[in-house]
Amino acid sequence: MTGFGSAENNGFRVEIRSLNHRFMDVAIKMPPYMSQYEIPLRNILKTRFQRGRFDVSVSTNNHKATQLKINKEGARNIYTALQDLQKELSMHGKIDLDTLVQYSELLIEEDPKYDIDALYAVFNEASMSLEDMRVKEGKLLSEELRDRVESLSTMNNEIKLLAPNEVLRWREKFTERLRLILEPEGIDNTRIIQEAAIMAEKLDISEETSRIESHIKQFVEILRNGNIIGRKLDFLLQEISREVNTLANKSSDYAISNLTVEMKTEVEKMREQVQNLQ
Repeated sequence: MTGFGSAENNGFRVEIRSLNHRFMDVAIKMPPYMSQYEIPLRNILKTRFQRGRFDVSVSTNNHKATQLKINKEGARNIYTALQDLQKELSMHGKIDLDTLVQYSELLIEEDPKYDIDALYAVFNEASMSLEDMRVKEGKLLSEELRDRVESLSTMNNEIKLLAPNEVLRWREKFTERLRLILEPEGIDNTRIIQEAAIMAEKLDISEETSRIESHIKQFVEILRNGNIIGRKLDFLLQEISREVNTLANKSSDYAISNLTVEMKTEVEKMREQVQNLQ
């Protein structure tokens, strides 16, 4: 789910952007001397959110607290090693301060003094701001999903009304074909009834429409209860999609086929939307 949250206080600024993602993916950009707090900050996000991609930026304007010191022992070791190498290879040239400053490891950044509780407070504030935005977006998505699932329910009910007519049409067509083949010898009505019963069982879509209806009721109930719902809804939509595909394969009725196409389209749109819910 997309969103943005930010907070600034006590010399710290935190910005958190979230994007849609099936899993939890966190990327934190912060000063190197604060890297030891990356895992605690990640855990704060994990307590509030279950999935999404989070791009976090942590910065501080408390530059006065940062000091540099020289690693004198390291400088001596490098100077001695360069002198020994120069003698061994009979190299000419001067080894001076300009030579040593090329070794960045001689400059060590001390940990600046800052209030870690203040950092956590600002991070929590930014997280809450992001959560508020995501909750608002979630409510809008939930309303749209309710409209779409109601549309699915309407189409499923239309199919239930059309289903008996399909069996009758098939029986009439089956009888007419037999009449054309067997005339003038006549038709065994008992055999027709047997064959029609077998085909009617194959054409029966009552189980599929009943399961779709059950899944829709569960979908609405989960939306009503809220909490962590994205993956649950995604699973139900997979089940609905499977039943709709079975309906499409079983039925040869033009009206039912059109309805199944519309239902597939609606389910795919809903699956895209539930990916945005946590």
